[in-house]
Parts: sequence; C-alpha cells; structure tokens
Amino acid sequence: MDILIYLIPLALGLGALALVAFLLAIRGGQFEDLEGAATRILYDDAPLPRPVRRENPAE
Repeated sequence: MDILIYLIPLALGLGALALVAFLLAIRGGQFEDLEGAATRILYDDAPLPRPVRRENPAE
C-alpha cells in the first residue's frame, strides 16, 4: 500500500503533462486543417532538378 503514495501523484503528473501537451498542440494549430494532410498525399511533387555534371579538370 505504500507504493500508492508514489504512484497516484505520478499518474496525476503524467496526466497533467499530457493535458498540457494537448493544449499546446491546439494552440499551435495542429488540428486546424484535418482534410489537407489527407488530400495532400494525392498530389504529385514537383520534379527535382537534375544534378549538374562537372568534369574533373585533374584527370
């Protein structure tokens, strides 16, 4: 039963930490655009530029 003295405050502290992280995520705008990430995967990315091939003057 002595372990409950440590476990109850630890559980409450972890719950409070999770609540603070959730509130910070809401304030930061993490949940503003729920549809955008789902449809963004369907669009093609812009093609990457081709690397410039330089000749080595030492050879």
